[in-house]
Amino acid sequence: MIKVKIFKGKNGLIEGYYISGHAGYAIKGKDIICAAVSALAQTILISLVEVCSINEEEIDYFIDEEKGILSVNIPKTIDKDTRNKAEIVFKTLEVGIKSIIENYPEYVTLEYGEV
Repeated sequence: MIKVKIFKGKNGLIEGYYISGHAGYAIKGKDIICAAVSALAQTILISLVEVCSINEEEIDYFIDEEKGILSVNIPKTIDKDTRNKAEIVFKTLEVGIKSIIENYPEYVTLEYGEV
């Protein structure tokens, strides 16, 4: 099962996410659910850099492909405009994960945490 955890600050804005596990829908390399979640999660990380212009070195992220882990947290020191762009990017992750869960609820879970 893939577990997605979205972290929000006290202000309600998304600060980061943690994704772990494998769906187990199909064999490795043929698992459409793993591929969908992975593509979405990696696109969000890339978008934080390329769309939001957050310096990659300032993003706290960790990837372990074997264990199926991607952890991403943005810096708390970014300006308001960049923060607003990041929130839109993060909301895209949230919408995408919810859509996957709607179709494959037995393979993906979503929970929220506070930072």
